[in-house]
Amino acid sequence: MAVSWSSSGIDVHLGWRRETGRTGLAAAIRTAIREGRWQPGAAVPSTRALAQDLGVARGTVTRVYADLAAEGYLRTAQGAPTRVATAGALPQSAPRPTPWDPAPRWDLRPGRPDLTAFPRAEWLAATRRALQEMPAAELGYSNELGAPRLRETLAGYLARSRGVLADPARIAVCNGYSHALAVLAKVLHERGADEMAFENPSLYLFRDIAAANGPRVVGVEVDEHGIDVSAVDSPAVVVTAAHQYPMGVTLAPHRRAALTRWANESGAFVLEDDYDGEFRFDNQQVGALQALSPERVVYAGTASKTLAPALRLAWLVLPRSLVEPVRAAMLDSGTRPPILHQLALAELIDSGGYDRQVRRRRTEYRSRRDRLLAALPETVTPRGISAGLHLVLMLPDDGPSEMEVLASCRRRSIGVEGLGSYWIDSGRPGGLIVGYGAAAKHAFSGATQALVEALWEVTP
Repeated sequence: MAVSWSSSGIDVHLGWRRETGRTGLAAAIRTAIREGRWQPGAAVPSTRALAQDLGVARGTVTRVYADLAAEGYLRTAQGAPTRVATAGALPQSAPRPTPWDPAPRWDLRPGRPDLTAFPRAEWLAATRRALQEMPAAELGYSNELGAPRLRETLAGYLARSRGVLADPARIAVCNGYSHALAVLAKVLHERGADEMAFENPSLYLFRDIAAANGPRVVGVEVDEHGIDVSAVDSPAVVVTAAHQYPMGVTLAPHRRAALTRWANESGAFVLEDDYDGEFRFDNQQVGALQALSPERVVYAGTASKTLAPALRLAWLVLPRSLVEPVRAAMLDSGTRPPILHQLALAELIDSGGYDRQVRRRRTEYRSRRDRLLAALPETVTPRGISAGLHLVLMLPDDGPSEMEVLASCRRRSIGVEGLGSYWIDSGRPGGLIVGYGAAAKHAFSGATQALVEALWEVTP
């Protein structure tokens, strides 16, 4: 059996058996060089150190080194360490795969914040405070539902900013919204919900996540008042009530009341995806749907739009009946955001830094939306309320197809998405979903100009 040794000076790995003698030792070193484990130019153990570690005579190692130097594998010099020569060949790496989603020059992809605006200094300060103050016990295996400190902080923040009726004991901190949706879909399916309704149109990724965890996915139409509540007939439904994604409408008051009344009477659950509720630009505040029926509505929020998606911080505010099932599912999933990220977010909220970040971004994104609307040609029709990080542009019936417009954008390396893939069924109106949050501040004007040129090319 091959054994590993280390020298007193330089650690090396050799698959060498004593019974193979000097010939076997030379072969083992050749193999190490050919496979790139001993890289060209690297120093090798001295003859004394390697002999001591292998338990052989120093003269044996000296002869092996001399033979390998003659063959071109090693390079020796008087008064200098022996090194690997360039004769050895490194293994060839596989060709680099082509990125499936290469970054465009002009980033107008929806659902993305300006990552250059991440509050690095405030996040660093919050992380330092969290690390200084956290008990040693927090470094162990964390609570399935998340750090108690963050859950307490979120309860106060959500009540204050979104009108959520939140009890820290009923909050689950998840590894991003995708994880939250997967956990909830699994729990509801295990409780008998064999079907989950989504708004039509809606983000295809989330429909796929729900379906992968058991429920059958069906679509319910959306109009200018939001989801058609009269058409909902599933034991669970996912809604973006404050700002429908992608069409940008708000669920009307009479439909909010009808949806929660239906959930109470039928025993169904509603998942409220409040993905960008902090970014309402007009004076018409719209609170969370959850407050109308906290035992039937699951509230989902995230820091992906306010801070950054890479933090993987999202949360669910649960009805009492779902707390223990979700806790068990979180334990089974084996994934949760790092405890230090959770405590840093709690610090950032408690210090007021999070609110300052939201206000700064709200001002900037409102300005970008206004500038984009002012620049657009009259051949496209913007849809949606004054909110969020994206805008839907409907194309004229007698104009170019969605694919033609997307092709024009690709020629200019503009990152946008087409509305077509968001529909659950085919044959629906085409359009563009333009994200005005993704570009860095200095690049937004250029991105807007490039988009306008692409639209003029195909919709003169």
